[in-house]
Amino acid sequence: MSTHIGAEPGVIAPVVLLPGDPLRARWIAETFLDDATSHSEVRGMYGYTGTWRGQPVSVQGSGMGQPSMSIYVHELFTAYDVATIVRVGSCGALTEDLALRDLVIASGACTDSSMNRITFGGLDYAPVADFGLLRDAAAAAPEAKVGLIYSSDSFYPTRPELVDRMVEHGALAVEMEASALYTLAARHRRRALAICTVSDHVVTGEETTAAEREQTFGRMVEVALTAALGEQTAG
Repeated sequence: MSTHIGAEPGVIAPVVLLPGDPLRARWIAETFLDDATSHSEVRGMYGYTGTWRGQPVSVQGSGMGQPSMSIYVHELFTAYDVATIVRVGSCGALTEDLALRDLVIASGACTDSSMNRITFGGLDYAPVADFGLLRDAAAAAPEAKVGLIYSSDSFYPTRPELVDRMVEHGALAVEMEASALYTLAARHRRRALAICTVSDHVVTGEETTAAEREQTFGRMVEVALTAALGEQTAG
């Protein structure tokens, strides 16, 4: 039993969907999973386990930002032996090539966080997705944009002009978790992918509501489940 999840051993599935919003975790469990039961309500960060097309799968809220998410990912890997984590979150579009509700599948994640700089002694580690998950998600969602995202520690940045440099080098969207997720997956030799729905647009100023972000981003959940479990269900 871990400190921040608190679930009994064996109740969390090998595949976990990881939204930041705990209410989105509950919505995913109620909408997509059969026979879902709660395995965690610690600190209001809901977690559930059920099945999808007969295969066990869990969903766990992780909070906002890389420090919060890292706690849950570390415990899922080390205390519950989770093999695959797919982040299903929201992102802000950084280019006019994206529109509200578009899907972004992150092949890699740039960051302004100091977490990896501290870990790697100032070297610039390049966190990337698991190739198999990336390939299968792209095949399941041909409409999605695949490419770099930018994991920022600041929701309200004090130097927004620095984002332009990321865009110049191919970053499609900004979010707050994927870089740490990919790094932890590499450290523990597990599989990870981030699939995000565009919830707001940095260029145009468009945005969705909080309720829409919580309960209407179903396409990325379908893609995540197909990528993580599709081969198992086919077999």
